[in-house]
Amino acid sequence: MARWLTDTVTPRAAELDVEVVPVALGELNLPFLDEEDHPSSGVYRHEHTRRWSAIVDAADGFIAVTPEYNYGMPATLKNALDYLGREWAWKPIGFVSYGNTSAGTRSVQHTKQVVTTLRMVPLGATVAIRIGDSVREGRLRPDPGRDAAGLALLDELVRAAHALRPMRERARPETSSGPLPGSYARRLTPDDAAQVTVVQRCCWMDEALANDTMAIPALHESLEQVREWLGTWHTIGVWLDGRLLGMVRTRPDGTDWHLGRLAVVPDLRGRGLGRWLLRTAEAAAGADFRRILLCTGAKSLRNIDLYQSEGYQPVSLASPDGTVCLAKRRD
Repeated sequence: MARWLTDTVTPRAAELDVEVVPVALGELNLPFLDEEDHPSSGVYRHEHTRRWSAIVDAADGFIAVTPEYNYGMPATLKNALDYLGREWAWKPIGFVSYGNTSAGTRSVQHTKQVVTTLRMVPLGATVAIRIGDSVREGRLRPDPGRDAAGLALLDELVRAAHALRPMRERARPETSSGPLPGSYARRLTPDDAAQVTVVQRCCWMDEALANDTMAIPALHESLEQVREWLGTWHTIGVWLDGRLLGMVRTRPDGTDWHLGRLAVVPDLRGRGLGRWLLRTAEAAAGADFRRILLCTGAKSLRNIDLYQSEGYQPVSLASPDGTVCLAKRRD
């Protein structure tokens, strides 16, 4: 059953830019839950638990291929679910079930009660396989309808995983609360290049108008160029309901802490986001840096007013034409 599913959905997964990772619980060989602390604590004493945690944590969604035993799910599936807590939260799960009379559907109903307690989101799309009708000599008979159902299951799983992404990110321990109700902040990665490109192009148009020039790098960078610098700068973004609201990037430059690309989406300016991002970027600087340095358009008066209100003063440094550099000393 699992081999059929993997073979069927892998080509579609490549089209959707997702990776299918088969995991056999029998090969994982988890003993019956043997941790001393409750799974919600995240304190794992055994290597097999840490290994399972890493596998589940890395996934954005799941398809459980499950038989039915005595009107419910098999003990191995229940045990695997019980081992963890946070790693399951806000991830969708679909089902391929198999059995005789009910085609495994009662196992799915049983499992749904458990996964919702773990804050997972079960899908409506399922594939139910009646063994007597579908299996001949130990192999699944070809069935275009079943193949289509498997692809529909993957499609729904991917859509739900994208929709639930803000919930997953908000719950992760490395995120922090943002300045607006419900918002959160996290480090941006090259995978965020598309959202960063959109924010840059909508934010720096105002700079282009204020400074009477289109020669602003942020307006012309390709997706690959954005992805490249996201891999080298430490960039913090503020998110709300899957939308990138603002960002700022930092990196060391000798004894200076260089701050750049401070941006807030136009419709949310004036609500403290820019000031919050600026202070967050400053707080990331280590004690060895003597000053914080940034540049902006020479005619970007709104930006300059913000920076000067936070203690920045103009400094004489070589900078591109039409820009001004400001610094804040750390005494």
